[in-house]
Amino acid sequence: MSFSVGIVGLPNVGKSTLFKALTRQKVDISNYPFCTISPNVGIVQVPDTRLQKIAKAIKPEKIIPTIIEFVDIAGLVKGAHKGEGLGNQFLSRIREVDAILEVVRNFKNENIAHIEGKPNPERDIEIIKTELLMKDLETVEKTKENFNKEAKSGNKEAIRKLEIMEIFCQALNKGKVLSEIELSEDSQNLTQELCLLTIKPIIYVFNSGELPATFDTKTLGVQNSLNIDLKTEEEISEFSESEIKELAISSKIGELISLCYKTLELIPFYTIKGGIETRAWTLKQGGNILDAAEKVHSDFKEKFIKAEVVSFEKLINSGSWQSAREKGWIETAGKEYIVKDGDIIEFRI
Repeated sequence: MSFSVGIVGLPNVGKSTLFKALTRQKVDISNYPFCTISPNVGIVQVPDTRLQKIAKAIKPEKIIPTIIEFVDIAGLVKGAHKGEGLGNQFLSRIREVDAILEVVRNFKNENIAHIEGKPNPERDIEIIKTELLMKDLETVEKTKENFNKEAKSGNKEAIRKLEIMEIFCQALNKGKVLSEIELSEDSQNLTQELCLLTIKPIIYVFNSGELPATFDTKTLGVQNSLNIDLKTEEEISEFSESEIKELAISSKIGELISLCYKTLELIPFYTIKGGIETRAWTLKQGGNILDAAEKVHSDFKEKFIKAEVVSFEKLINSGSWQSAREKGWIETAGKEYIVKDGDIIEFRI
């Protein structure tokens, strides 16, 4: 299962243009609100120079990169949490993704309509934030009603969950997203159970366009952001890899994919499958060897006995798996081993 990122934003800010640039898929890009109704879904390779270096050492027949999924979701409008526009559909799609990639328009063009009149990144970000906050508040308030009944009968779990949801309500009513407050493990589990929206990490893409920017995005103080001319990126996506190299064209798409990967706190690990196949896999930071085994094959977790592990740096420095073994650089990993960024793993089942 791959991790997914939902592309969101107000209508006509460049969401579908970004999706096309990311995935090289043909999508409907039109100058009117809600041109994207059913979400487009695309699988994108994660840029990884280490995979190529490992393959050079192992010389496999096949090389398979790790991937990340992007979902182009319908445009949001003010009042979406009340069902305005395609609000309910929009918000339900966000529940299904692991992170939010918010596209914010930051250029003037009288020929491209803006649903709020004129582009204003600060206002537009606040609209999206408010809609997510209000939907979470609605979800928490409704769930509190259900737990109240159980709590009155003395159910300890219900009482504890009510206490946590009261913390959620206080934060949301103050305009704080849940990702900004300190949460206990129980609280984090409850955000997942309720599929709350404001716990999800956000990456911002400021669509600068070809015309002058309307706002200095540095003053917004948002983290995990990039300024990208999405129209130019769409045009670049029409070129082949050889044409891009020949024309020395610079693109920020690889940087954006890597930023999404980093924001989701993901790391790659690698398998070499007896030298036949070199493959990259995705794992959450802090995941152990059993989590990695399950990624490779659903049976591996139950049948796991041990694994052999070598770091990317040591494999490359040794020149081959056999050489790394001779140098004593390959270690045996048991069930408690925490996978490190760049580990090459051979599972022994």
